Amino acid sequence: MIMQTLARYFSIVFLRSTALVFGLVFVLIYLADFVEMLRRADDIKGASFLYIAFLSLLRAPSIAEKILPFAILFGAMGTFLTLSRKLELVVVRSVGVSALQFLLAPLLLAAFLGIVSVTVYNPLAALAKQHADRMETKLFARQAGANASSSLWIRQKSGVHQSIIHADFSSDNGSELSGVSAFEFNDDGSFNDRIDASAATLRPGHWQLRDARILIPGKPTVAHATYPLATNLTVAQVTQSFGDPDSVPFWNLQSLIRETQSAGLDATSYRLHYESLLAEPVLLAAMVLVAAAFSLRFFRFGGIARTVAGGVIAGFVLYVASVLVGSLGEAGVISVSLAAWTPAITGGMLGTLALLYQEDG
Repeated sequence: MIMQTLARYFSIVFLRSTALVFGLVFVLIYLADFVEMLRRADDIKGASFLYIAFLSLLRAPSIAEKILPFAILFGAMGTFLTLSRKLELVVVRSVGVSALQFLLAPLLLAAFLGIVSVTVYNPLAALAKQHADRMETKLFARQAGANASSSLWIRQKSGVHQSIIHADFSSDNGSELSGVSAFEFNDDGSFNDRIDASAATLRPGHWQLRDARILIPGKPTVAHATYPLATNLTVAQVTQSFGDPDSVPFWNLQSLIRETQSAGLDATSYRLHYESLLAEPVLLAAMVLVAAAFSLRFFRFGGIARTVAGGVIAGFVLYVASVLVGSLGEAGVISVSLAAWTPAITGGMLGTLALLYQEDG
């Protein structure tokens, strides 16, 4: 009965603290992105205040997802420091409850939050980001030519011709293009024609061009409301080449990995992202252990600021290590599974070791 009451109380305090940290960071991310969007859309007609506010709101969840481990870390540290300051941990220990016992509830709650984040929050954030990309394409298509990072070039086989496609802006992982120019060449390398279009959508076997104008040397320009440009590219190939793994919902990753591999392309980045999402519940639980190792010190012993700084540094080091190991996995130096699971397992083991040393000497 005592353990159930403690577990419920610790879980409520931990969840409240974590939600507060995550909410504050989410608001900061949203405001920063909103201000940047207002600056970029300053000279664009039709870019209303509410439109920009909604666009930033759709972009924020995908960005905020990356800071969830830090929200768990700071939330757990805040929880333990608060309980220690109120001497509640002293009372808990006095009745014979060890640190590993009263940490069980926050650990299980962190793992549960990780499962919810992967299975619910991630798909919703990815879908919101895809919708935000489409809105951004419509809004900034006119200015995309001035933004080198937004433009892209695609070389493809289009029917009997080789063609090169240039787009000022792309969305939906490269399957939606704006400000399109296609240059078609004959098999001998000679120029055949140029096609300009306001937008293009990848369909099975062709690009669907809208408001297209065909320019052939020595002939009048021909305009088409829609025009199919043949292509040998598939959605999987375009997505793999130009898509961001973070914009793919968790439930779609496995099918995308299979499609990419069947097309003979490298799906390492998507496999790494999928494995990292699977490891996220373990990583969040490891963050609780790291936080406990640096924040269970009693206030009367002093050195709280130094201890908290140590916890922040430890969390930052774990994050840097996960990024480094992830880069090695994406480059093929180590296996994808090793790259995805090593930071979570290592962080959990080190946090447990530190707790055992503090509790048992």
